[in-house]
Amino acid sequence: RIKVASPAVPGRPMAIHRRREPLLPALAAAALLLLLLAGPAAADDASSDDRGHDASPGCNNKFQLVKVKNWVNGTQGTTVVGLSARFGSPLPRTINEAHRTFAALTSPPDLCSNSTSKLTNSIALVARGGCPFTAKAEFAQAAGAAGLVIINDDEELYKMVCGDNDTSLNVTIPVVMVPHSAGKNLKDLLDHGARVEMQLYSPNRPVVDLSACFLWLMAVGTIVCASLWSEFVACEQIDEHYNQLTRQPGPNSGTNNTQDKEILEITAKGAGVFVIVASVFLLLLFYFMSSWVAWLLIVLFCIGGIEGMHVCLVTIISRINKDWGNNTVQLPFYGEVLALSVGIVPFCTVFAILWAVYRHSSFAWIGQDILGICLMITVLQMARLPNIRVLACLFAVVLTVLRLLRVSEVSKAVSLQVASALLSAAFVYDIFWVFISPLIFHESVMIAVASGDSSGEAIPMLLRIPRFFDPWGGYDMIGFGDIIFPGLLVAFSYRFDRAGKKGILNGYFLWLTVGYAVGLFLTYLALFLMDGHGQPALLYLVPCTLGVIVVLGWIRGELPHLWNYGRRPENSVGEV
Repeated sequence: RIKVASPAVPGRPMAIHRRREPLLPALAAAALLLLLLAGPAAADDASSDDRGHDASPGCNNKFQLVKVKNWVNGTQGTTVVGLSARFGSPLPRTINEAHRTFAALTSPPDLCSNSTSKLTNSIALVARGGCPFTAKAEFAQAAGAAGLVIINDDEELYKMVCGDNDTSLNVTIPVVMVPHSAGKNLKDLLDHGARVEMQLYSPNRPVVDLSACFLWLMAVGTIVCASLWSEFVACEQIDEHYNQLTRQPGPNSGTNNTQDKEILEITAKGAGVFVIVASVFLLLLFYFMSSWVAWLLIVLFCIGGIEGMHVCLVTIISRINKDWGNNTVQLPFYGEVLALSVGIVPFCTVFAILWAVYRHSSFAWIGQDILGICLMITVLQMARLPNIRVLACLFAVVLTVLRLLRVSEVSKAVSLQVASALLSAAFVYDIFWVFISPLIFHESVMIAVASGDSSGEAIPMLLRIPRFFDPWGGYDMIGFGDIIFPGLLVAFSYRFDRAGKKGILNGYFLWLTVGYAVGLFLTYLALFLMDGHGQPALLYLVPCTLGVIVVLGWIRGELPHLWNYGRRPENSVGEV
């Protein structure tokens, strides 16, 4: 289910060349699309939520995911995942309690009348349609079937509920729906005379899976690493104006260094339409999502991932061996560049291509997370925030954002006044497209886009990790935007503390880091309490980060300083 990121560049440029204008259009396009794809923290499994249906006697079961193990002529096949009905007997929770039973086809195939085929002690396999689900179950039970498996006409699982007239049901066999392709495959095997056996059970999901803990550590660690990166990895002084990885022009070179800086002006007009453009883009993906659109997003993610990994590797290697950071070579069109940079680019490119080729494999999440973390560290190095201007009301962001934004330089600093507005805008955007959009579009637009199209392609702008100890498998995920947007505030708080020579406890960095960690914990708690439905993570992260720095600054009497920080003359003491 999903969120943002941008393949933009950090405060210290990438060092592939001294002047990077040739790459800016591609990176800007990639950054725009990735930033617009802010999505929810989520779990990629079917929901067991059954709200919206009134319970009645015999029709008050909770929907459950069901494992349908099968054997064909004694050989075990691929386990199918189905969904139980609101009616029928509950399914066993462990495989030891489940009975292995032969499957049988019915006549008629849709079982909308009494079956003429023998179903005694068998699991009836029927097609959807022709009559209500409850009628099929009653006919199967009357024929002596031990269970009923309904083949859906789509790959999505449909929630089987009771009709208005089903007030006195007495279905005592389990009823399960399976996807079309899996059910049709089993039906074809039975048509050709194969012996098919089935075993139906619904194992419990662990209350806490370690994958969620690992994902929590990755998100918090990424923000902390990005905040400390410049000082402890890149060895950049807080007031450093130049990039040590880029060869600097000599006094007689005639080159103006300011021309080499990347300047991105954030205008009031551009920032004011952020929510509108993001919403339109999300709707376009919702209605026109296809494999080629997913591939376009994959390519953009690879571009950003290559950029981010290159920046991180060049910085780390140059930190370990300073001599490698000084050797240069001449390249056509680019001029003098670092030899180390030239050697790192092919490695990063091959890494991203291999991830794209094997993105559906069981280990692909490792490559996706590496590319994503490098990309986010790069983005958080790029955006430096000189002050904090908090909105009087988060929910009035759409009305106030045009008034609050000013032109700023992203290469060295972006006004936190702007970041606060964008963070608040993302707060409203997240909540609307996750929680409110189902009332208009009949499903959550954000979650639908995040899950990809029917071809199995999904957008990659998120961190994910498998549920190692969950019998249902799947992944826990968090979008890039849920890390980048709050990360802007956390990174600013660290630079503010360093400039003011504040300690750990009387500063802001520690408390904002703790606030982000708590907000992410609340996100996963809400995810658990709402049966795995995607959550707008910024709903919890914005109050726990932006709210913490505002309240703490107000208590300490430093809120005006935080608000106006960085607006003093450049020779002022303590300016970042």
